[in-house]
Amino acid sequence: MNQTISVVKELLTFLEVPGSKLLLPNSVNSNPLTTLGFLERAAVAYSDSPSVVYNNVSYTWSQTHRRCLRMASSLTSLGVQRGQVVSVVAPNVPSMYELQFAVLMSGAVFNNINTRLDANILSTLLQHSESKLVFVDHQSSSLILEAISLFPRNTKPPQLVLIDDEMESSGSKSLSSTVDFLDHYEGILEDGDPKFKWVRPKSEWDPMVLNYTSGTTSCPKGVSLSHRATFIITMNALVDWSVPNQPVYLWTLPIFHANGWSFPWGMAAVGGTNFCLRKVDPPLIYHLIRKHKVTHMCGAPVVLNMLSNSRDFEPLDHPVQILTAGSPPPAPVLSRTESMGFEVSHGYGLTETGGIVVSCVWKKEWNKLPSTERARLKSRQGVNTVALAEADVLDPKTGESVKYDGTTVGEVALRGGSVMLGHLKDTEGTSKCMRENRWFYTGDVGVIHPDGYLEIKDRSKDIIISGGENISSPEIGSVLYSHPAVNEAAVVAKPNKFWGETPCAFVSLKKDGELTRIPSETEIILYCRDKLPHYMVPKTVVFQNELPKTSTGNVQKFILREIAKAMS
Repeated sequence: MNQTISVVKELLTFLEVPGSKLLLPNSVNSNPLTTLGFLERAAVAYSDSPSVVYNNVSYTWSQTHRRCLRMASSLTSLGVQRGQVVSVVAPNVPSMYELQFAVLMSGAVFNNINTRLDANILSTLLQHSESKLVFVDHQSSSLILEAISLFPRNTKPPQLVLIDDEMESSGSKSLSSTVDFLDHYEGILEDGDPKFKWVRPKSEWDPMVLNYTSGTTSCPKGVSLSHRATFIITMNALVDWSVPNQPVYLWTLPIFHANGWSFPWGMAAVGGTNFCLRKVDPPLIYHLIRKHKVTHMCGAPVVLNMLSNSRDFEPLDHPVQILTAGSPPPAPVLSRTESMGFEVSHGYGLTETGGIVVSCVWKKEWNKLPSTERARLKSRQGVNTVALAEADVLDPKTGESVKYDGTTVGEVALRGGSVMLGHLKDTEGTSKCMRENRWFYTGDVGVIHPDGYLEIKDRSKDIIISGGENISSPEIGSVLYSHPAVNEAAVVAKPNKFWGETPCAFVSLKKDGELTRIPSETEIILYCRDKLPHYMVPKTVVFQNELPKTSTGNVQKFILREIAKAMS
C-alpha cells in the first residue's frame, strides 16, 4: 500500500510538468511483466529445437507451447478461475516442467509441493492454500489420498489428476484405476484447445506462485510471489550466471524447490534443452553429461558432495557449469568438485526471494591463488546480484550495518524487486520478517568482509553459544569435510551444564572400499583440534550411516538437535 501511494505521489508531481500529460503510461508501454511470454517466444525462435527430454520422451519448443496451451484450456474448462490455487506433487518429469507454464496460463496461482512431505503436513498445506486441483505423480498417489482423508468433513477437497510416466510417452487417454482421480495428465491435456488465448495478468503485482518454506511445523509459511518478482528473478538468474543461448540443462535441482530457482522460465527465455531427472543418481548424471554434452546444472552442496564422492566418476571431457546454493558449501567439497572438471558458481537466496539474489562474483586475480584459498573465497556468498537493490548485515540491536571486518556478526537483510509479496494468511509473520517495510530479515547470521563480500555464518537458531562464545557450525563442518574419511558432516548444539552448549558433530563416513581404516571419535576430535580454536572443537562425535536430509539436500538439524539433547 505504501509503495502504491508513493507511485501515485510521483505521478501527480510528474503531471505538474508542462507537456507531461502526453508522456503517461499506457497500454503500449506498460504491459505487466510476466515470464509466461517466454514460452510464446520460444515456440517461434526455437520452434524445432528440443525443449524437454526424459527417457524416450522428447518435445520441441513448439510442441511444449501447444501442450501448455491445451492444458491451460482444459483447466479453464474444469472451472479453475483466475487467482485460484492449483498444486502439484511431482518430481522432475516433463509434465512438472509444463505445469510451470500451463497452470499460470490459465490465470491460476501455482503451488509446487515437496514430494517428501508426510500426509499430515501435505494435508495442512492443501487446506491452507485452498487448492482447487492437484496434479499428483503416480508414486505419490497413496500419499495424496491419505492427505485428503485427513480433511475435515465440512471442507471440500481438491480434484486430483494423476501424472503417469507411461501415459506421458503413450499419449493415450485413459481413466485412472481409482475413482478418486479425475483422469490422467494426458487425458486432461487431450481435451484442451491448442489455440487457447492464455490469461495474462491484470497487474504485474498479481500473485503468480505460492511456495511453502516449512515442512517441519504445523504452521506452514506460504510465500506469495508476484509476476513482477518472478520476471525479475528469472532475468537476474540468466545474467548473473551468464547463461548463453540454447544451453543443455540437466534438472538435478528439484523444480518444486522455489520453482527450480526460476530456471523453468529461464530455459524458455534462452531456448535451452531441459533434461528431466526423476531423482539425483550420480552414475546416471555422469552418463547424461557425457552422452548429451550437458552444459549447466544446479544443486545444493549435498549434490556436489555426492558427485565428488561417486565411484563412477571419470574426468569430464568438457566443462560443466554447476550453480550451488542453500546451506553454506564446505570449501573442501567445492575444491573436490572443481578438481573433477566442474566450474562451480555459488550464490545465496531464499524461497522468499524466488531464487539466488547474492552471488560470489569471481575475480580473475583469485585464479592465481592456491586451490584451498580459491575454495575458501568461493564458499562465501558474495555481493548482491544486479536485480537486488541491497544486501546488508545489520546489528540486531541498532539496525545499523555491521563493521566490514569479517568477524562482526549480524542478521542478513535484503530488499529488491524479487522479494515476496508476503506470507499467505499471516500478517503477523509477514510484518516480523519485513519490518516497517524497510528490509526483509532473513534469519541468517552473517558477516561482511573488508572487500564487501557477505558470508553466512549460520542460521540464527543454529548458532552455538558455548561459554559466551558464538560458534559457527558451518566453520566446524568445513573442517570435518576436509577429513579424508568423512562423507557428510553437520554440527549442532548439545546442552551442557557448565558451558551452556557445546558443539556436537554428526558424521557419516565414506564406504568401506574407499577407506583404509575407520577413524574413532577421538581421532576426529584431535583432527579438529589441529585446525580450530579449542572452544570450537566438537566435544562429541556421533557416527551415522547417513545424515537426515530434506529433499533439497539440506541436513535436517532439528532432528540432530533432538538426538544431541537426548544424549545430554
